[in-house]
Amino acid sequence: MSTDKIHLAIHGGPRARATPLPGRYAFGDAELAAVQEVFAWYKAKGVDFGYQGHFEELYCKTFVEHLGVGGYADAVATGTGSLFVALAALQLPKGSHVIVSPITDPGTINAIILNNLTPVLMDSMPGQYNAGPEQLRARITPQTKAVCLVHSAGKAAPVEEMVAMAQKAGVKFLEDCSQSHGAKWNGRQIGTFGDIAAFSTMYRKNHATGGCGGVIFMRDENLYRLSRAHADRGKPFWKDGFNEKDPKQFLFPALNWNLDELSAAIGIQTISKLDSVNRRRREFLRALAGELKARGSTCTLPPIDEADAPFFCPVFVDRARVSCSAREFGEAVGAEGVAVNAHYDYVVSEWDYARPHCADNFNTPNAVAVRDASFNLLFNENFSSLEARDIATAIVKVEKHFARV
Repeated sequence: MSTDKIHLAIHGGPRARATPLPGRYAFGDAELAAVQEVFAWYKAKGVDFGYQGHFEELYCKTFVEHLGVGGYADAVATGTGSLFVALAALQLPKGSHVIVSPITDPGTINAIILNNLTPVLMDSMPGQYNAGPEQLRARITPQTKAVCLVHSAGKAAPVEEMVAMAQKAGVKFLEDCSQSHGAKWNGRQIGTFGDIAAFSTMYRKNHATGGCGGVIFMRDENLYRLSRAHADRGKPFWKDGFNEKDPKQFLFPALNWNLDELSAAIGIQTISKLDSVNRRRREFLRALAGELKARGSTCTLPPIDEADAPFFCPVFVDRARVSCSAREFGEAVGAEGVAVNAHYDYVVSEWDYARPHCADNFNTPNAVAVRDASFNLLFNENFSSLEARDIATAIVKVEKHFARV
């Protein structure tokens, strides 16, 4: 271990980045004006704003247009809610096996469990956060009724081949696009391949509708109707003569997952910026990758593709060159004034609470290995070449401290 003249911040030394990193501030003047427009529009109508109104209709139309294909969207209160409602709308028999990606937010797994379905974990592709066709093929059985594929960290999974595989087996396909809104596979936006897709629009996501939010997209009208009903207490809004004040007409027990009009208005503004947000994030990562290539020898980023919609970015640590774990490396980088998640604890096979609900005790060694080989950089579209330089400085500083001799 080389420690000469390298005094890490985690050991009390000065930070490589002394000033705070740029804040995001995704909600600006345009979003404030949109909220004010909601107040003015409903004041002119002489009523208070609520949900399933004028602005949600505009937002859902804008959302579908941005995806670039025909279909239907329904805005809901949270990303977890979008997953729960999407699965409910598929009307799978109780206990059905749902194959799911191994690295994901608890909301994905919880939505499966709370719909009285059984998660079946598949592994990720070697060296990647996403699962692929080989991993899906290894887990499909006659009991499989659906697949829930997560597009992780802004990278599209190889969804096209996986959907074809599911269709051949008569299996429904849900895309979880919560971390990758705007990412593409073979030139086509994710969320448009499967039977139904769920998006999170909470405040940290590349496209956000406010503090919390979510959207469900599908191309089948009947699936859209079922989604709307499952998102609003079982109401059959499409039926002639439907009276929402008469619960005797409702179809089934369901909760209220509606998004409000203020959030929908914000979403109209932020979705118009999504392509720019993703482009700026890619530009920053390319700048950082260039800095690391020129100055470092231990850390690398995944290839940055024009199809990516970066949310966070794994930073891979070459353990052969340093005398610490990737987690220890990441913790040291974080202490240097860089925003990181040093150990991504979103590997489902490691969650004690989830294990009893899964179909079996299947382990996901690829997922564990890719997590253990990396730490995650947290950033936003306001990061520039200056931040790329400073973050690279922090990483190289840590690299020199832990370098094997």
